[in-house]
Amino acid sequence: MSGAIEVRGLHYRAGKNFEIRDLNLTVPVGAIYGFLGANGAGKTTTIRLIMGLLRPLAGTITVLGRDVPRESPAMLAQVGFVPERPHLYKHLTVEEAMRFHAAFHARWDADMARELREDFLLDPSRPIARLSKGETGKLLMLLALAQRPDVLVLDEPTDGLDPVVRRDVLTALLDFVARDGASVLVSSHLVHELERMCDWVGVMDRGSLLAEMPMHSFKSGIKRIRLENAPAMLPEMPFVLVERDTSHRDERWLVRGWQAPMSQYFDGIGAIVHEVLDLDLEEGFVELLRAGRVTRARGGVR
Repeated sequence: MSGAIEVRGLHYRAGKNFEIRDLNLTVPVGAIYGFLGANGAGKTTTIRLIMGLLRPLAGTITVLGRDVPRESPAMLAQVGFVPERPHLYKHLTVEEAMRFHAAFHARWDADMARELREDFLLDPSRPIARLSKGETGKLLMLLALAQRPDVLVLDEPTDGLDPVVRRDVLTALLDFVARDGASVLVSSHLVHELERMCDWVGVMDRGSLLAEMPMHSFKSGIKRIRLENAPAMLPEMPFVLVERDTSHRDERWLVRGWQAPMSQYFDGIGAIVHEVLDLDLEEGFVELLRAGRVTRARGGVR
């Protein structure tokens, strides 16, 4: 097993206007994988497919080596899940929800659950219907962690939470991962939050995965290059040319997979490089989305 989660050739259609086609995604064992994308990119749909809540038209999904959906019951026993929308019975109290959840998980850690409840300042007698959004977010994370999963799948787990609650939830998550070595797939639109906690990143847009790489490679390997005198026909490149913009006096290239020695490539094609700009995670994310949309609209690199 090379990945905790592996998706290969996935195809899924939702109505007439949205489609996931030929999606390949790998969450390495022991990694915290940040799943980035704008609203409507397909992140939640992909997560639902991984969790066996939707059935693909084609392709394969394996979680911890188990086929989804054929082996979903065995897979779910090893996976903690925080969905985009709460899935709790609102008439239950916090304590009742914990006991209810424990009944379905043989690895449930009652001591951990109690400690998290106390750390999160959750009143065990309070009905879920009367919890704030922040308290509900804490309870969802508690339920996912206390089952001691090997894999955590988290869909926007801190969306709408205030900074203090986000810190508490993420601290509990990172403490658990450090102690148990779980693999994590976490989607979010809070780019800087993922930048601080993830060691892998995948960028999705309109049903396609635009990039997937270690976080350090993403942050150091995406560059905006300003140059001139590049020929129209380019020889094979040592990096990936995401976008070539010739609408300015000097060309603007967006590249990924960049390393400093690659500057020699431009000497070989007679180009003059004026500037190589570093991009932070958010800038790189935005540029990849924009360039991908331009390329699809124009049918190629411009």
